[in-house]
Parts: sequence; C-alpha cells; structure tokens
Amino acid sequence: MNDELKNKSGKVKVMYVRSDDDSDKRTENPRTGKGGGRSGPSRTEGGRRPARDSRDSRDGKSRDGKPRGDRFRDNASRDRDSQPRENSPWRTVSRAPGEEVADKPDHGGISGKSFVDPEVIRRQRAEETRVYGENACQALFQSRPDCIVRAWFIQSVTPRFKEALRWMAANRKAYHVVDEEELEKASGTEHHGGVCFLIKKRNGTSVQQWVREASEEDCVLALEDVGNPHNLGAIMRSCAHFGVKGVVVQDAAVLESGAAIRTAEGGAEHVQPITGDSFIDALDQFRKAGYAIVTTSSHKGTPLYKATMPKKMVLVLGQERDGLSDAALDSADLSVAISGTGNVESLNVSVATGVLLAEWWRQNKA
Repeated sequence: MNDELKNKSGKVKVMYVRSDDDSDKRTENPRTGKGGGRSGPSRTEGGRRPARDSRDSRDGKSRDGKPRGDRFRDNASRDRDSQPRENSPWRTVSRAPGEEVADKPDHGGISGKSFVDPEVIRRQRAEETRVYGENACQALFQSRPDCIVRAWFIQSVTPRFKEALRWMAANRKAYHVVDEEELEKASGTEHHGGVCFLIKKRNGTSVQQWVREASEEDCVLALEDVGNPHNLGAIMRSCAHFGVKGVVVQDAAVLESGAAIRTAEGGAEHVQPITGDSFIDALDQFRKAGYAIVTTSSHKGTPLYKATMPKKMVLVLGQERDGLSDAALDSADLSVAISGTGNVESLNVSVATGVLLAEWWRQNKA
C-alpha cells in the first residue's frame, strides 16, 4: 500500500508500509521493480536508513546485544590466532648464552618449557636464605632492605608492615599476601610469625677489615663448632644487648639461617660475621692486632667474678659436648670459669655467653 504525503515545501514523500498478511513474502523494490529481500521497513521517510536506537549508544552494546568492545576483541583474537606461531609477538624462547637454536627443541609460547641452567639455580640458592618472624623481619627491613628479594605476609600482619609494603612496591620487589598454609610452605616452618622474607645472605667481614675500624674498647665473640641455630640466635640477641658487634665463625651462613635470625628477635641485624682462612688463624690475627684471647672452661680457669676482663678481647666459646679444641685452649691469654653449684656439668652455650658478656659490660661499660 502506497501513501503519498506532502510536506510543507510541497514535495511528495512516499512511504512503503508492509501489510501483516505479506510479512513473509518477498517484496518488489519500488524504485527498480525487481525483487528484493524480505519486506520490511528498510528505509523510512525520505529514503533514509532508520536511526540506531539511542539506547545502544548509551549502554555500549551493539544491535546484536554484545558489548561493542567484545566485537573488536573477537576480531583481534581471530586475526591473532590466524597468524603463524613463529610470527606471534608473544612467542618467548629462552636459551643459554651462545647456544644455537637447533640445540634445544622449541616448545614455543609463554607457558612453554625454556632452558634453565642448573648451576645458576644452585648458585642463587646458595646466596639466598629465608628469614621469618615479625621482629626479625622488621629489624631486617630497617637495617638492610636492599637484600630483600621476595616477601610473604598473612593479612593480619600487613598493617604493621605498611612501610615495608610501600617500599617494596616502589622498588619493584615481589610480595604476596597468602594464607597460613601457603606461608608455612614458603617459610618451611609453622613458626613463621606471619611473615617471611627471601633475602641475599651477607658475606663475612675479614679480620683485617674489622681491626682497622675497631675502637679501643671492643669485645668480639668467637664460636668454635657452635651450629645449633637456636643457640646462635640467642647468642646474637645477647651480643646485641651488650654491644658486641662482631662474631667469628667458620661459615658466615650459620648466622643467616631462618631459625637463628628469628630466635635473635632482631639482634642479628646488630651483629656482623667475621671469617678467616681458619678459626685458629683468625684468633692469631686478633692477638697480633692487640686483642687478648679469653677462653672458657667449666672445669678449670679463673672464677669469672675474680677475673679482670680486658677492654679489648676475643671471647672464645665452644660447643657444649666437647668444648673448645686443644688448639683454641692453647691460644688463650686468659681462661675463665663460671662458678656455680656443680649440680650440672655446664651451662648452655647461649646462657654462658650472656653471663660472660654481662660481666665484661659491667667491668668496662657500666
């Protein structure tokens, strides 16, 4: 049915309206006289196409109901998937330096396998260690934040580590907020205290460097074959309390274990490991630099409270079972003993350290 309408200018407008009974019939194009598609209001007044529903532009959806951005992403995904794998900008392949491409199979893709040098992994693990415990990690962050490689926290402790979290974010250090189970796996212990740091270990200071910077009043601790991390942690805590800053050990790494640092409750950050070619050689170098070598014994020696503790000395302690070696005992300028009831053979090495350092502090610092 054709309706002719005149507008104000006198021009004739033609509107083609589909009747209900012809809804499924193909119509004839009124301009060409040829058949077209299914009848419908393909054009409106003046031959213009119908305007897009304004709601489409407001809600960001196309006429097929999908978000417009999704259509573009779908097209981009099809274009990317149609490209050959080797031309993909996301293709990643890792190889050892100097290795030819043909030497290793190309697994392709970000999730594919890549070459990892086992020696590099071993070296990294030897240079790193995990420390945990709230006080220990807070002290470590305040003392040497640059050594932190990665960190794990449970949610409840994060308010107390706001400064550390901000610093790690600003310095692109990875950290993770995890649950108790995940933190136990990361730290290797259930006694993690809600936080764990993966850190770079410290290197030991040489005797020569230490004596160049030492003051006239200096007490250095020397530990022969003391390896229990809880004893080491308690010893470092006593050292920090009484102002002893250097500890001679055969391997600096023993002072960097997670259990030792946690037990030290922050005291480890006030103590430096001192190493040498051998334990006895280190004692000899200290003697030549003007230090008195003071050994301890539970059976013989001058009673501690009758002895004069030198202002500049190296206090030597050994493991509880065997005590000091003969070479260490022979190097002594003074040997002292802690008097007691005799009901037990000896004190725990960390307890004995606290008693001895307290007397040195009383005589020289108090």
